[in-house]
Amino acid sequence: MSEDTQGASMDRILQEISAVGRKLEGMDNAMTALTAETRSMCLEIAGFQSQISRLDHRVMAVESQVALKTDRDQELFYLRSKLTDLEDRSRRNNIRFLGFPEGTEGTDILSYLRDTLTKLADTTFKPPLEFQRAHILGLKTQNGKDSPRPIIACFLQHGQARQLL
Repeated sequence: MSEDTQGASMDRILQEISAVGRKLEGMDNAMTALTAETRSMCLEIAGFQSQISRLDHRVMAVESQVALKTDRDQELFYLRSKLTDLEDRSRRNNIRFLGFPEGTEGTDILSYLRDTLTKLADTTFKPPLEFQRAHILGLKTQNGKDSPRPIIACFLQHGQARQLL
């Protein structure tokens, strides 16, 4: 009996060892599947990292363009306000003269204005009247019967324009 008991024990031990072996095989298959799945996830993560890196570079490029645009907008605003200021300042020295007969200015409108305005104001200007520019507005009419065209003169010195007025 002892041999039968021993044989039965051995059979049971062999069956248990066989069951443990089958369980180990199942665990090994599961580990292989997990390893394959982990590798595939690693590849996906690497792809995502590459996409994120590319997107990060694109975002940085867009941010730098936005910063440049903001700087350009500020510079444009500054230049426009400066232009407006300069235009306003340049108009301050302009005086429009009306009623001078058409054609009396001849070819040198600046000399004509200097002489005529000094006579009309009945004063001497120190320094003499100086103009930056002068021109007649509008087109000359063919018949010459229309009202005379206005003359606009830009004085070099604002004080002379005020003194004349």
